[in-house]
Amino acid sequence: MSSDYRPLTIVVAGPGGAGKSAITSRLLTDDTNLWMSRSWTTRPWRESEPRDAYTYVDRATFEDAIQAGAFLEYDEHFGNLYGTPWPTPTDGKDILLEIDVMGAKWVRKRTPEALVLLIVAPNLEVQEARLRKRGDSEQSVQIRLERAALELELGKTLADVTIVNEDLETAVQQAREAILARRATA
Repeated sequence: MSSDYRPLTIVVAGPGGAGKSAITSRLLTDDTNLWMSRSWTTRPWRESEPRDAYTYVDRATFEDAIQAGAFLEYDEHFGNLYGTPWPTPTDGKDILLEIDVMGAKWVRKRTPEALVLLIVAPNLEVQEARLRKRGDSEQSVQIRLERAALELELGKTLADVTIVNEDLETAVQQAREAILARRATA
């Protein structure tokens, strides 16, 4: 790809427990033309996640970055801030964002040509089990499940493709196909 290549922005969005991280991890392993923008958060690291899942910062640092206009999108959930810095990918790489549905709304507004992949769990029971497995608190699990219907409703209005993540291999393949189809028309 040439140095004047305009990168495609690919948003992998969905409610907590949908399986966004598993899908983005596989996409990054399989596609050397993807560059992952790491979101920032003020929440503590979970033992169930890699140390580089987020850039972990304190609230003051995050708020300073907001004031400096450093984020493409940001929001507050459960008393913690989450945000995606304006991406600066390596030349020739497409941008991969793993964010929640509200973040996808902001990205869609600021980057209308982005490819938005909505990832959903096959049902609430599977979503709940995934949230518990990753170590979410009981309160967080309940709040996320209550918000799931609203997130799915909004997500479907934003998504170019909706992927039901029942089988990881199938979900990753569907995401790959959507990315390749968009690249073919870019």
